[in-house]
Amino acid sequence: MKPSNELFDLIKSLTKSEKRFFKLHSALQSGEKNYLRIFDAIDKQKAYDEEAIKKQFAKETFIKHFPSEKNHLYKLILKALRAYHAESSVSGVLKQHINNIEILFGKALYAEANKVLHRAKKAAREHERFYYWFELLSWEKMLLEEAYQSGNFTNDLNALIQEEEMVLKKLQNLATYNVLYAKINYVFRSGGYVRTDEEHAMVEEISEHPLIKGKNTALSNRASTICHYTQGFCYWAKRDWKTSFTKFSRAKEILDKNPQLKKDLPKRYVRTLYYLIQCEIELGDHTHVKEDIATLRDLINKPGFGDIDIKLLVFSNSYLSELRYHDRAGEFEMALKLEEPIMQGMARLGSQLPKEYELEFYFLFSTVNFGAGQMSRSLFWLNKVLNDPEPALRQDIFTYARLFNLVVHYELGNYELLEYIVRSTQRFLSKRHRAYGVEAALIEHIKKLARATSTEAKHALFSSLKERLDQLMEDPNESNVLKYFNICAWVHSKVEDVPFEDVVKRRVPALK
Repeated sequence: MKPSNELFDLIKSLTKSEKRFFKLHSALQSGEKNYLRIFDAIDKQKAYDEEAIKKQFAKETFIKHFPSEKNHLYKLILKALRAYHAESSVSGVLKQHINNIEILFGKALYAEANKVLHRAKKAAREHERFYYWFELLSWEKMLLEEAYQSGNFTNDLNALIQEEEMVLKKLQNLATYNVLYAKINYVFRSGGYVRTDEEHAMVEEISEHPLIKGKNTALSNRASTICHYTQGFCYWAKRDWKTSFTKFSRAKEILDKNPQLKKDLPKRYVRTLYYLIQCEIELGDHTHVKEDIATLRDLINKPGFGDIDIKLLVFSNSYLSELRYHDRAGEFEMALKLEEPIMQGMARLGSQLPKEYELEFYFLFSTVNFGAGQMSRSLFWLNKVLNDPEPALRQDIFTYARLFNLVVHYELGNYELLEYIVRSTQRFLSKRHRAYGVEAALIEHIKKLARATSTEAKHALFSSLKERLDQLMEDPNESNVLKYFNICAWVHSKVEDVPFEDVVKRRVPALK
C-alpha cells in the first residue's frame, strides 16, 4: 500500500511562523522528541519519500513503529496550530470563550463565567454566529439557575426564552438557505452551465422557493448574502446575465457594508467577485473586467484573506477570469503570455489545486492556443482533459472537449484518425444522452469534411454547417457551446476565408 502523504502535506502547508511556534510549543514538553527529528526530515523533502525517512533512521528504535510516530506528530502539529490560531478567527475565539465558561462553571465561579459569557454573546451577535450564540444561551440558562438558587432573581427568564426563540428562527432560516445554496451549487459543479430539462427543473424549484422568491425573507445579513448569491446563480442558469449581475452585486454590497462578516466569509466574497466578473464578460463590460480582476488579486493583501485556501481560490479565479476574458475577446497572444505564470502557480499548489480548476485551465489553454494558431499545443492541453479519468465533476468540460477535439484534429489534417474519433465521440454522447443539435451538426459535417477532397466541397459543407449553427444559436441551450469554444466564429472564418481571430474580435463590439 502506498504510504499516506497526509503528514507531508500538513508540514508543507505550514508557514515559517507556524513552524517556529510548533517547535517552541514542543520545547515545553519533556522527554525524547523523536517526532521533531521526523518533522525536520520530512520538511526537507520536496516530495514525500517514506523509504528515505526509514533509511535515514534505520538504526533508531522508533522507526520500528513509524506509523504511530507519524500519527503522534500529526496530532501534535494540529494541537499547536489550534493554539496558534486560537484568536485568529471569530469561531476560534468563541470556542475559547465556551471552553472557559465550562471550566469556570465547573469550579463554581459563576460570576466570572457570566462575564465571559456576555463578552462571547456580544461577539456571536455581531458576527451572526448563531450556532455558538445558541450554545451560549444554554450556558446562560444554567447560570441563571445557579443565580436563582443563590437568591438572585434580577435576570428575566422570559426575555432569555424569547432571545432563544429568535436565535433558533435565525439559525433555521440560515440553515435552509445553506441547503438551497448547496443544491444550486451541485448543479453548477457537476455540469457547468445548465442545459438539460432535469437541470432546469432543479433550478426552477430553487428559484420558486419562498425564501428565494419572496422579499425580505432573510433574517440576518449572513443569510441575506446566501439569498442574493443563490438568486444570482438562478438567473445565471436562465442566461439573464444582467439580473444575475445585480444579485451578485447585492451580495457583495452586504459583505462590504459588514467588514466583520466579510472577514468571516472570505470564500463567499471571492466567489461573489468571481461571478460578477463572469457576468461582465457575458455582458461585454470589458473595462470593469480588468478592474475587478485587479481587485480580486489584491484581496490576499486584505485582513481575513491571507490563508492558503483563500490564496488558492484567488489565484484560480483571477487567472481563469483573465484567460476567459482574452479568449472571448480574441486576444489569444495576450492569453498565451499567462500560460507560464499559471503553470508555475499550479506547480506550487500541486495536489491542493481542486480538479475542477485544473480541468478549466487545461481546456482554456487549449482554446487560446487554437486561437493563436498553435494547433499541436492546443491538442497537447486538450489531451490533458481527455486523458483524465472522467470524474462526476464538470461533465460539461469533458463533453465539449470531445467536440473541440474533432475541430483540432481537422485543423491538424488528421483526416484518417477523425473517422475513429467521430465514432468514439458518438458513443460517448450516446451513453450520456446528449443528442443536442450542435453536437449532431458538428459530427455530421466533420465526418463529411474529413472525406471531402476538393476546396469547393469543403466550402459547401462549411456553408451548410454555418446555416445549421445560425439556426441552432437561437436556442439558449444550444448556444451554451459558445461559452467553451466559439464554434460559430470558426465556421464563419472558414466560409469567409479569414483568420479565426479576426472573426472573434469582430463579434466583440464592446472592445472597439
